[in-house]
Amino acid sequence: MNRPPINQSGKGSNPSPGSHSESFSQKVRRRWDRGLFLCVGLDISADKLPASLAGLPVEDSLFEFNRQIIEATAEFAAVYKPNVAFYEQSGPPGMIALKRTCDWLKSRFPELPILLDAKRGDLASTNEGYAAAFFDYYGGDAITAQPYLGAGALAPFLDRPEKGVFVLCRTSNPDSAQIQGITAAASGNFQEEPLYQRVARLAAGPEWNYNGNIGLVAGATFPSELGLIRQIAPALPLLIPGIGAQGGELGQVLENGLDNQGAGVLINASRSIIYASKGANFAEAAGREAASLAQSMREGRDRVMTGRGQNN
Repeated sequence: MNRPPINQSGKGSNPSPGSHSESFSQKVRRRWDRGLFLCVGLDISADKLPASLAGLPVEDSLFEFNRQIIEATAEFAAVYKPNVAFYEQSGPPGMIALKRTCDWLKSRFPELPILLDAKRGDLASTNEGYAAAFFDYYGGDAITAQPYLGAGALAPFLDRPEKGVFVLCRTSNPDSAQIQGITAAASGNFQEEPLYQRVARLAAGPEWNYNGNIGLVAGATFPSELGLIRQIAPALPLLIPGIGAQGGELGQVLENGLDNQGAGVLINASRSIIYASKGANFAEAAGREAASLAQSMREGRDRVMTGRGQNN
């Protein structure tokens, strides 16, 4: 069987902590300055890979798929977001593929940040292990985390000023209001408000954001709530899933999510890009879709900022 060549550079040694001088915030700001807001979700499954990669070991096929997708989309992306669960489901070969992907990406495109979508959250002693795994071993520049154990539990993530920490706030799934919409009682300086708004307020405040490295996950499927989150947290970066297959509308996301500088958003697209084609031309198709989305985001941003009376 003729197999496509495999780039083996992803098998390099662990990157040491601090080996890349720019912080997550600096890397993202450089992409925003170029008018790039697209977060490419690397949510791959071994059973959905194109036939052109069939027959390869799982470790190799997942890595090679990612490598080709990244090569085809890098000029249009602000950040790459592997969802860790999609690699964990394949066991050790999947985790090796994730490690190889992160190592290769940091070597090939060091200017592009890696946001590991892990949604971890536990006591501080456990989160220290998660921070070591995702920041030091895998070399991620940022992580998603759940905030419901409070500031002390988040400290192992937040204590890394060069890393980004996106806490779940108002997620895109239909059932999110069952918990996130519960009324949080008035407490201290806080008035009674929905729980997701309390999370946004805490994240924007000095108790949590003491290193200026926190962001929020806010779904495209709830545009009015997205706008309220932006009002509460005007300077925080927002990771916004839910456009495309989940029904979120890009124009509403930009109208409600952009900050005063016409930036501040990382808008995720996964399946529409990585599965744009099931054939051997999957990478080429992914590149076309990423280019189209990136252009739509730039044009949408310009319309919003013009409507606000600002030119960017």
